[in-house]
Amino acid sequence: MANSELLDIVLIAVAGFLLFRLYTVLGRRTGHERPPQDAYRLQPNPEAPAAPAAEDNVVPLPGAKAAPANPADPVARGVLDIRLADRNFEAEHFLSGARQAYEMIVTAFASGDRTALRPLLSDEVFHAFDNSIAARESAHERTAFTFVGFKDAKIVEAALKARIAEVTVAFGAQFISATLSESGAVIEGSPTTVRDVTDVWTFSRDTRARDPNWTLVATSGEIA
Repeated sequence: MANSELLDIVLIAVAGFLLFRLYTVLGRRTGHERPPQDAYRLQPNPEAPAAPAAEDNVVPLPGAKAAPANPADPVARGVLDIRLADRNFEAEHFLSGARQAYEMIVTAFASGDRTALRPLLSDEVFHAFDNSIAARESAHERTAFTFVGFKDAKIVEAALKARIAEVTVAFGAQFISATLSESGAVIEGSPTTVRDVTDVWTFSRDTRARDPNWTLVATSGEIA
């Protein structure tokens, strides 16, 4: 009799364990489950703020921002095209890198550092920068330069051409810049006055390339 009771207890325990495992695997239905195909959609970033309720069931991509108010906006459309070609592309991350690249380029240009400039510029842009540096060296002039910071940086154009992404950024920057003669006399600019400068630069990248870096392919506005 005792053995029979012990066997019953063991069977009940085993059954309870199996039911518990089944529960943990399948979960308890609440009536609000996602359809089976939703399990294969990209899930939102848990650290991102909750997206507003929408009429459809589209799940935001990780780190994605709210959709622009005007879907016909060519910049927003271009950014979306680039993101579809390169899933790692995010506008805010790109702008952060563009600001760093801008500071590196204008500082390297002012000091005549061709080695630092070469990997950041297209051949055409490097040739233009190199000519300006060479002209300054021939005149025995130098540039006194201090980068102060940014007032603004925003994407003003974006497009995907075949597999090549191009993004144009308008930089509102501040720096101190003066061209000095060999003797140290000020030829142009001021070694103490902060200047407000607007530069519009275009960066390019092959979306299928392993190299994640972007290259400066066009400039307008002032360089230094």
